[in-house]
Amino acid sequence: MSDLRDAALNSKAWPFVEAKRLLKRYEKAAPEKGYVLFETGYGPSGLPHIGTFGEVARTTMIRRAFQVLSDIPTRLICFSDDMDGMRKVPGNVPNPDALVEHLQKPLSVVPDPFGTHDSFGDHNNAMLRRFLDTFGFEYEFYSAAEFYKSGDFDAVLLRAVEKYDEIMEVMLASLREERRATYSCFLPISQKTGRVLYVPMKSVDAAAGTITFDDEDGEEVTMPVTGGGVKLQWKPDFGARWAALGVDFEMYGKDHSTNTHIYDKICRILGMRAPEHFVYEMFLDENGEKISKSSGNGISIDEWLTYASAESLSYFMYQKPKTAKRLHFDVIPKAVDEYHQQLRAYADQDTAARLNNPVFHIHGADVPTSNMVVPFAMLLNLAAVSAAQDKDKLWGFIRRYAPDAAPETHPDLDAAAGFAVAYYNDFVKPTRVFRLPDETERAALSDLCDRLKEWDGGADGDTLQSMVFAVGKAHGFDPLRDWFKALYEVLLGASQGPRFGGFIALYGVDESIALIQQGLAGELAV
Repeated sequence: MSDLRDAALNSKAWPFVEAKRLLKRYEKAAPEKGYVLFETGYGPSGLPHIGTFGEVARTTMIRRAFQVLSDIPTRLICFSDDMDGMRKVPGNVPNPDALVEHLQKPLSVVPDPFGTHDSFGDHNNAMLRRFLDTFGFEYEFYSAAEFYKSGDFDAVLLRAVEKYDEIMEVMLASLREERRATYSCFLPISQKTGRVLYVPMKSVDAAAGTITFDDEDGEEVTMPVTGGGVKLQWKPDFGARWAALGVDFEMYGKDHSTNTHIYDKICRILGMRAPEHFVYEMFLDENGEKISKSSGNGISIDEWLTYASAESLSYFMYQKPKTAKRLHFDVIPKAVDEYHQQLRAYADQDTAARLNNPVFHIHGADVPTSNMVVPFAMLLNLAAVSAAQDKDKLWGFIRRYAPDAAPETHPDLDAAAGFAVAYYNDFVKPTRVFRLPDETERAALSDLCDRLKEWDGGADGDTLQSMVFAVGKAHGFDPLRDWFKALYEVLLGASQGPRFGGFIALYGVDESIALIQQGLAGELAV
């Protein structure tokens, strides 16, 4: 363990960098509460999206790195702000018109449009927990509605009443003049309409722990801040939640970064040390727009898991968290193959290299062995040329290429074959465009076909690749990538493709000859 810890202290992998920064927080003494608390937040105003998963995954990676560096126990809380008022009706729910009358009511009381849970907040919370459980995260789930109503938040709310003027000073300094006139850090929930009220306070009584305001009908109301009848505005709520729970670390997206000083100040006003932070860049959809729960753009977790493994998604989340990344379906094949490349590399790496390998941060010390003897990108092309409708057809080729492979002994490969068929049919097949070869390409393809007819080297992908290179050079392709582009466009209907020698080895020499002959005869470009 000491060797592992020494290597971790020198690691430049970003989870270790963040964990070392967090460790300095307790370099003089361990936390009085007995553990280091990590937190992630979730606003259940819409269905959980993949960015929410990424926040938990990345926090878990830092938590795992911290556990290598320190013996201090840790906890991870996933906190859902289901007391937040529903500001608009999401566009990706059934019968959205039925929700209009519930605008501004806490999500924990808005009816569930899916009809499966007591509220829309409960439905989205359940979806989030299901997604997180799919990936085996160790976490504790907290509901804001339960937290406020149970009394667990009462002590901090009463402290907020005492410190009302200080909190308001922080908040008002961040607001435009017109907003200042009506702003209050407390949001009462109307006992008449059930809506979250954005109204100014007429008075705040620290001794009684109450606030006074005018309800929607103009009637003056005095009510206690405790018991779940009042919530905090979202910015003060951030800092107050940190103070109430004793949070040591929370990461959030760049859109929150300008508010960090506000969250921190409020946490300190309420008597607690502000946590450490990590700000990550946003995920973008295919058009470069930020993905959103309410609009439902980008990829959902379920959609990713339709086409690839959970581990490949974790790998995607590990990569460059401080760089904005396009998150669309076309990133999946690359993520799958790179994940398995890293698994294969891990087996022969020393301790220092392993701690810098993404798969350590995905799996911890229990890193599995990759049995993907065929890359995912190759499986996609195999599905294309074989017109496979199920993975069994792909296995006919795989067994010939790798006789020792079988679904029972290579479960990752078996799953990937099924994913490849689904991905090909949904995304590749509709976009394939074949073309006829020009004269130079026709001559080169005929030459390749003739050489393959003389081939007796078996499924040797490397030597076949050398043959393909030699044909391209012999026919004057410069740059040589134009030759491979021609192969892909004429034979596969795409501008990019696999390592072609490996593809021939997998698909079969005779089958590849037949494919080239079809391309030359114009039978593919119909």
